[in-house]
Amino acid sequence: MANVTDLQTKYSKLAQEYSKLRAQNQVLKKAVVDEQASSASLKEQLKQRDQSLRKQEQEMDSLSFRNQQLAKRVELLQEELAASEAKGKKGKTKGDSPSQHGQQTQSVFDEDLQKKIEENERLHIQFYEADEQHKRQEAELRAQLDELEKDSEQHQAVVDGLTTKYMATIERLQSDKARLEVKAQTLEREAKECRMRTDECQQQLRQCQSELNKQVKQSSSVIQEKVPFNDTKFSDYNSLNVPPHNRRHQLKARDVAGQALSFIQDLIAALLNFHSYTEQRVHIYPRDSSIEPISPLNQKFSQYLHENAAYVRPLEDSFLQLHQSITEDTVTVLETVVKLKSFADNFCSYTHFLQKILPYQLKSLEEECEASLCTAALTVKNQELQTDMKRVTSVFEKLQNYINLLALPSVQQDAMPLSSTSAVFTQLAACLHSLHDAIKEMSKHYNQKAGLEKELPTITQKLSTTTECLLGSLGSLTSSTGKIATFFSNNLDFFTSSGYSPRGSTVTLNPLQAETMLANKKKAAAYIHAIKKPRPQSVPHREALSNRRILTSSTESREGLTQQVQQSQEKIARLEQEKEHWLLEAQLGKVRLEKENQRIGDLEAQLAAALGGSPNSQPAATSTLAQSHEEAEAEPKAAVKETTLCTSLVGMLCTTPTIEHVNEESREQLIKTHYMTRVGELTTQLQISDSKSVHFHSECRALAKRLAIAEKSRETLSEEVKMANQNITRLQDELTTTKRSYEDQLSMMSDHLCSMNETLTKQREEIDTLKLGNKGNAKKNKGR
Repeated sequence: MANVTDLQTKYSKLAQEYSKLRAQNQVLKKAVVDEQASSASLKEQLKQRDQSLRKQEQEMDSLSFRNQQLAKRVELLQEELAASEAKGKKGKTKGDSPSQHGQQTQSVFDEDLQKKIEENERLHIQFYEADEQHKRQEAELRAQLDELEKDSEQHQAVVDGLTTKYMATIERLQSDKARLEVKAQTLEREAKECRMRTDECQQQLRQCQSELNKQVKQSSSVIQEKVPFNDTKFSDYNSLNVPPHNRRHQLKARDVAGQALSFIQDLIAALLNFHSYTEQRVHIYPRDSSIEPISPLNQKFSQYLHENAAYVRPLEDSFLQLHQSITEDTVTVLETVVKLKSFADNFCSYTHFLQKILPYQLKSLEEECEASLCTAALTVKNQELQTDMKRVTSVFEKLQNYINLLALPSVQQDAMPLSSTSAVFTQLAACLHSLHDAIKEMSKHYNQKAGLEKELPTITQKLSTTTECLLGSLGSLTSSTGKIATFFSNNLDFFTSSGYSPRGSTVTLNPLQAETMLANKKKAAAYIHAIKKPRPQSVPHREALSNRRILTSSTESREGLTQQVQQSQEKIARLEQEKEHWLLEAQLGKVRLEKENQRIGDLEAQLAAALGGSPNSQPAATSTLAQSHEEAEAEPKAAVKETTLCTSLVGMLCTTPTIEHVNEESREQLIKTHYMTRVGELTTQLQISDSKSVHFHSECRALAKRLAIAEKSRETLSEEVKMANQNITRLQDELTTTKRSYEDQLSMMSDHLCSMNETLTKQREEIDTLKLGNKGNAKKNKGR
């Protein structure tokens, strides 16, 4: 008991530690979720930065294109200037016209220069702002990276601590498991010994039962041979009140059962196809499982639909067994068709399956209505299909009730009179017709819905083929239900008619009368086959009654003999106990006799030594002989008073034998009570050990499950930490790549700006030179 308390305290401590670790695990999970959210926000920020960079690159491309256009324009202006200079040299006679033209070109150049200077200033401002923004973003991202690295280090330390704690707890649990296994092995050994003893007792019981069965068979054979009937009592079970065997009714029942089996096989095939194609449609519409995951409700619905064969196939098997049980040599009425109960149970399980999947069907149709591409006409058709499914499920529930009522007489006699059975059959026929109408309406609405779905733009080939297969299964389902309804209504007269009934009464046939009828049929067949053989003489009625009296007296004498056998067995057990007791007494007597013989031999040796010695030693020898005689006389007296120990496998028994006052019956009673108490103690110890082993086994299983759950959670946490580390490294890589790209783009922009500045300075110098040249030319023209 101390070990058990220690183990319980250890297990309570382990449970407390496990609860603490579980709370820490939840905190870690929350931290990991927060880190995932922060990493997602960082990803979004990176995407925004990439978009801004792309916009800036586009602006740079547009600016470069604008600069190229301006450079081309400057070149064109230079070419026009050169052309104007050539014209000025050629046309000296025109006077002031070149000077006016040079002023116009000079004003154009000034405007272009002013525009270029403003664009250059604007580009410098944009570049400076972009550089500062990039530096700020880089500093923020580096700070976030440092925080994430610190958090990941802390999480790694916590995970390492948890792994060490888990390893220590695992080692302790393994040691406890080893100790419990050793205890369980010892308890199993004790249990095996007890089982061996129980097996021996069971063998003895079997022997007694076999003997009693032999006696019962002998008495039953005597009853069957000597008393073939009793026409004074139980007139309902009299062989004269048994109806004759109707072979035509049996052949008709066989034929009807075969036709019903074929129709039910068609119905079951149609139901299997309907459920399987419905499962395929759930995986395709409104969401395609190959592209995106379907909703949890549809997942549960598809899981239930995948189990349809476990509910539909037993219907076919049970009805096949019912068909096989109907033969020419049987009696086919509701009271004897036992296989109808199994079919009713299987039909009940299938209706429960329909009730289970009905809310999922309705929710699935509602989900289709909530889709973005669902039109108003489709929602109306889905609502009509919901009502049809409810109606079909209710009709199946009614069929279940009627089939259970028909299967009730085979389980409980006189459960339903003949008039009520005919009413049940008529209601069942009407219910089958209503089932056919409901499935027909559902197939019509499905056809209309399929036509509306084909008009949708997003319909796929897979969905269209699945819908066609579903419509085909509904068509076969309507045809099979229609066949079953017409078949049942055509054979309704056969179902309501009573093929068998006792003579002179309108009561239905019970199984005992059916057995008697079949026995009479077999006797008649045997009598016809053995007409040529000599027939046994019939027993007269008075002789049968006298034989019955003799048999009743023999049964009474048999009861007396069984009581005598029990008494004799008890006497045999008592005698065996006495035999064992006297065998122990004989062994004790042998031991005492050997001791006496040894003592007599010692005394004879002493006497011989004394006779062979000095004459003075004779009185000593005589005194020793006297003492030895006194001891020999005292030893039996002491032996009478000393206690004898009897040890055996059952236990230890202490007995104090006496010579005259020992009562044999009291002694046997003491031995019997001792053995009974010892057996009771052993059984209590065995029960305690069994309960302890069961308790330890359940605790070990619970601890193993907890360990498995803890290991799974540890593995999930380690995987999440690995994923977080991978995300951090990926973000770092992306940061470095974005840094490099930004730096490259900035260097490219700076180089481009430098080249633009150089081209602008060159253009300014060229403009200045052109201005100077124009001024010189103007002065020359004026001087001329």
